[in-house]
Amino acid sequence: MSAEQDAHGLPKSRVEALTDGIFAVAMTLLILDIKVPLVARPADLARELLALWPRIVSYAISFLMLGIYWVGHHNQFHLIRRTDRALLWINILFMMTICFVPFSTALLSAYATQPVAVAVYGLNLVAIGLILYGHWSYATSRHRLADSDLDPRIIRFASRRILIGPVVFALASLVGFVSTRTSLVILLLAPLVYLFPGKVDRHWTRLRSG
Repeated sequence: MSAEQDAHGLPKSRVEALTDGIFAVAMTLLILDIKVPLVARPADLARELLALWPRIVSYAISFLMLGIYWVGHHNQFHLIRRTDRALLWINILFMMTICFVPFSTALLSAYATQPVAVAVYGLNLVAIGLILYGHWSYATSRHRLADSDLDPRIIRFASRRILIGPVVFALASLVGFVSTRTSLVILLLAPLVYLFPGKVDRHWTRLRSG
């Protein structure tokens, strides 16, 4: 039996390949919500393109967040050595929430001023983040599926970093019932939290250079 699997699991490569495919499909479907406007007069084209801004903003936020979560999932499997049945089902739940993103994005782009649409979108991202946290927590608890020498500080730093997203998106969902404009600004700025290196990255860099 290889080091990548146990009696109840699949090789890591199978899980990663399926997840990569799900991400690729979900990220591709996002663009299908943006249609080329049909205009009677060429002079109307600029106005019709400007009218697409809710869909373009929703697309940009979702594409970036899916990219961020793909990177997070990839980084987890860099440190996870084995799989088991529970991890496989957690990963399936994770993929299910990823597949829902094109729908919640389309809903947000069509009803950007409606609090319910903002809440559905935000809660979709909350669910993704919480399941990714559960995925990491399950795999690293007592080093269940990770190396026994994995630095506990990396586990803690990664856990905190994952949870930032669900907190921010839950806040955006609640704020949307007061001001959808403010909620959209929060959603637009949220990816910036993950685009810059955090404690995990700096700690990992120090370990490699040391």
